[in-house]
Amino acid sequence: MCVPNISEGKDLSVVEKVVDNVRNAPGVMLLDFSSDADHNRSVISYIGAPQAVVTASKNLVRTAVELIDMTGHKGSHPRQGAVDVVPFIPVRGITEEESVAVAREFGKWVGQELDVPVYFYEDAATNPDRVSLPKVRKGQYEALEEKLQDSFYAPDEGPCKFVPKTGSIQVCSRFPLVALNINLASTDLDMAMSIAKSVRHINGGFRHVRGIGLALEKEGQVQVSMNLVHYEKTPIPMVMEAVKREAARYGVNVVKSELVGPVPMGAMAQTMRYYLQAHDFSMDQVLENALIGWSGE
Repeated sequence: MCVPNISEGKDLSVVEKVVDNVRNAPGVMLLDFSSDADHNRSVISYIGAPQAVVTASKNLVRTAVELIDMTGHKGSHPRQGAVDVVPFIPVRGITEEESVAVAREFGKWVGQELDVPVYFYEDAATNPDRVSLPKVRKGQYEALEEKLQDSFYAPDEGPCKFVPKTGSIQVCSRFPLVALNINLASTDLDMAMSIAKSVRHINGGFRHVRGIGLALEKEGQVQVSMNLVHYEKTPIPMVMEAVKREAARYGVNVVKSELVGPVPMGAMAQTMRYYLQAHDFSMDQVLENALIGWSGE
């Protein structure tokens, strides 16, 4: 599985051209794609055999690099490149080690063929100081030119030079994360940032949560945008309830929440058990699961 994030969420004609590389790819199934104008970012999810996914990803990245110009990019979501991240996720029939090898080989291709800097992070990181994406992306696109003059930020693949149009591309292999956004009935960005700090690991919150506060100008709301990087150890309900409690301290209600992209079935089972108090719930009870492998004979 692969879930590239591109730095375009406003011009949907560009997004469609990028996504077409997945729609038309043999051996690959497009699972989902979503665009957010405030974030100015789109998330594309697809699955298939490793080589088919790699081929589709190469075509997707090449198209995005051609069409997206970072020199005028504005958006509320952190980013460092036209194709900001390309995470490969082992789902079935591939080991974590094999997924890491796929990610590193893909990053090598990007650096050589597209001539842009590439950074490896998460399980694909070759530098222990670059496991965390926020560390790799510190200062974002605007700081990249200066960062590339520092040997600490020498890219893992590609040229050690600033490419204004494209920025850098971050590639990883990782456990399937849950992207959870919670919208609040307020325009107080400082409040959203404070709540994000209270739940994210870097500031003493949950071990497997990254989070930021964002302004949603179109909706007249603010958002606590989070990645739960290991839902088995930090479940969705635990984080959801913590954000609701923190918001209540400010007298603010949750307007809605959203899950961006595909979500592991195990994470949904956690949520079902918590909110329905169905502690003995099993995924075997899901009708579609019970039908897997049944021919009807």
